[in-house]
Amino acid sequence: MKQIVTGIVAHVDAGKTTLSEALLYESGAVKRLGRVDNGDAFLDTDALEKARGITIFSHQANLTYQDLQLTLLDTPGHVDFAAQTEQILSVLDYAILVVSAADGVQGYTQTLWRLLENYHVPTFIFVNKMDAMGADRNQVLEQLATLTSGTIAFDWLDDLPAATAEAIALQDEDVLDAYLADGDLSELTIQQLIRARKVFPVYFGSGLKLESIDDLLAGLDRWTLEQTAQSDFGARVFKISHDKGERLTWLRLTGGQLANKDQLLPDQKANQLRQYNGLKYQTVPQVGSGTVVVVPGLTGTYPGQGLGTLADEQPPMLRPVLNYAVDLTHQDVHVALAALRELEDEDPQLHVSWSEPLQELRLQVMGEIQLEVLRQILQDRFNLALDFDAGSILYQETITAPVEGVGHFEPLRHYAEVHLLLTPTAPGTGLTFDSDLDIDTLGKNWQHQVLTALGAKTQRGVLVGAPLTDMRVTLINGRASNVHSVGGDFREATWRALRQGLMMAKLKGTAQLLEPWYQFTLVVNEDQIGRAMTDIQRMSGTFDSPERHGDQVQLNGFAPISEMQTYVREVQAYTHGQGSLETVVAGYRPAHDAETVIAKVAYNPVGDVANTPDSVFCAHGAGYPVAWGEVPDAAHVPYQNA
Repeated sequence: MKQIVTGIVAHVDAGKTTLSEALLYESGAVKRLGRVDNGDAFLDTDALEKARGITIFSHQANLTYQDLQLTLLDTPGHVDFAAQTEQILSVLDYAILVVSAADGVQGYTQTLWRLLENYHVPTFIFVNKMDAMGADRNQVLEQLATLTSGTIAFDWLDDLPAATAEAIALQDEDVLDAYLADGDLSELTIQQLIRARKVFPVYFGSGLKLESIDDLLAGLDRWTLEQTAQSDFGARVFKISHDKGERLTWLRLTGGQLANKDQLLPDQKANQLRQYNGLKYQTVPQVGSGTVVVVPGLTGTYPGQGLGTLADEQPPMLRPVLNYAVDLTHQDVHVALAALRELEDEDPQLHVSWSEPLQELRLQVMGEIQLEVLRQILQDRFNLALDFDAGSILYQETITAPVEGVGHFEPLRHYAEVHLLLTPTAPGTGLTFDSDLDIDTLGKNWQHQVLTALGAKTQRGVLVGAPLTDMRVTLINGRASNVHSVGGDFREATWRALRQGLMMAKLKGTAQLLEPWYQFTLVVNEDQIGRAMTDIQRMSGTFDSPERHGDQVQLNGFAPISEMQTYVREVQAYTHGQGSLETVVAGYRPAHDAETVIAKVAYNPVGDVANTPDSVFCAHGAGYPVAWGEVPDAAHVPYQNA
């Protein structure tokens, strides 16, 4: 049978878990149709999920339909738990994106689309709730077309309609030329276009009413292609969980086989192989390529880890934007830290940290719903009643114009000089490091030391000491000594060069503070729109022209998270529960109150000894410090921007 791993992703309340239940029921995998609102959904197994009526953790189910063996991974729909969703994307063959016919393409739908694009996941789209009042098939298709031109309705019964065939062929020039020449569009060609993310089949129905579920299953059977199995063993870790004292590592094999007692890590064996279906599992002696398997008892594994021939996955796209301190009043710090470390093991994006000098325990989250759930998990699993402070914003820093930085490290019997060109890049691109230097000027080994040093720690800006982003750092010059240079010298010179360049940018006014912004959708009654617009402007936000929907008005726009973080409570108060505010993290933008934040933090970049911008030179047999502003004149290699 064809073996496919698919994940179901959606905006909260689009009916994702309801669709999962319908797929399981229609395929005969379950005998009874569960309901989210009844708390008996097959895939919402956690008591906390049942109580809240939302998916918080990813879950696995298995079904067969005709010649298709489908491993189904259900994911959280709320944006606060997007890290759980992103973890599984790298192990999917295909995804099913669920869109509510009543709500259309929403902010988080667009975020999910960008994630699917980033992980190159071929995607089927199921427009759910077509039984809802006012559901309009053509209107939803128009909205889907804003995501990509390749969203095409696949709801014909037998023969491929000519208009649909032409729409499919238009997504690829070579396919279009062949189609115009002979008028033929083979099933294999369509399958390949779907696999290549050029065509995205769209189905319309209702998970609750079991409408068009068979059509979707038939489409998955007909239009998917099984991954080509690799001969050598490879696997991706996509989830860590803890259950009844056991640590579970969830893997997707991409090649080879894994047998019970096989050496999985240098010092650890796979002592048991489990295949889960909801809460239940069965042990198996061996699994092959394409299989999802759970190995209990491993230590040190983490989401995104590559095993065998597979390299580690790229860093996640979605990052937390809020920083909270744990209230340790009446709590044992060691007990609290141990509990949070276990939760961080499952979700590394929590970034739990303990500061010994400050006696402060901190973590990072996406939003208040995630924080509420963390409180409940800590209570239920660890019997800990922890609270958190008001939270603070996680800022980032970048530059707005190119600048050169130089670092020199020459205490007695050491020598290294490094010149870096810092160039701003597009928002959301993070930090990239490269070299544009001939090995005749600086040997390959020394260049490797520079690039390794750049990625060896979190590089921080000079405005508030926040992490750097959206910048390319290029090695453009340097010098070593055949007698005195060692690798550690280039690490020191590299870090100093980066900081010196940032100080030059600050001096020129081209260092920039960034803060996270929300993309928001605010819906209020018509008589409250004036208040809403005034509030958004007060929060330094922007919005498009108001959209009227009956007696209500919708505002779409962007606003700083620092200003809008608690605004949902105000909306509920002044609309008497009739309004709504939906927010999605839209990435980082220039801070709206940069001068105020910088003044409040009062960060001293020169006093940050671990990230100094100053250099060390040598004269008369002794090393001496040189302040960052004087380094260009003292440098041994010409400084291009001096």
